[in-house]
Amino acid sequence: MNEELESASNSPANMTPNFSNPGTPRSDAGIEMRNTPPPPPQSQAQRPVASINQQHQQQQLLLQHQQQLQQLQSQSKYSQLLAVIEDMGRDIRPTYAGSRTSAERLKRGIVHARILVRECLMECERSARS
Repeated sequence: MNEELESASNSPANMTPNFSNPGTPRSDAGIEMRNTPPPPPQSQAQRPVASINQQHQQQQLLLQHQQQLQQLQSQSKYSQLLAVIEDMGRDIRPTYAGSRTSAERLKRGIVHARILVRECLMECERSARS
């Protein structure tokens, strides 16, 4: 009976390699192991179209961002201050309800508003001198 167990345990079907990390490919095993299958082959015609579409989308996003920056820069400090105060108003009620993120946004808004108030005062002084 022991002979049957030994012969059954030594058969190639029952032998499993004893690796310390089975996910790591071993060159001495002669078998290529991979965690993920290789990507399916794509035709050459599909790749450039996808990359052109991605580039076009990135350019559109970049143009939108540049337009928003220009609008912010073209606004007066006073209108920027009004916009910040309006945004701060949306965070007051959630802050009372205990929202930490709203409280942090409100604090940042207060700091930003203080900076804008100083800049508005400097603009007023500059225009009063002229």
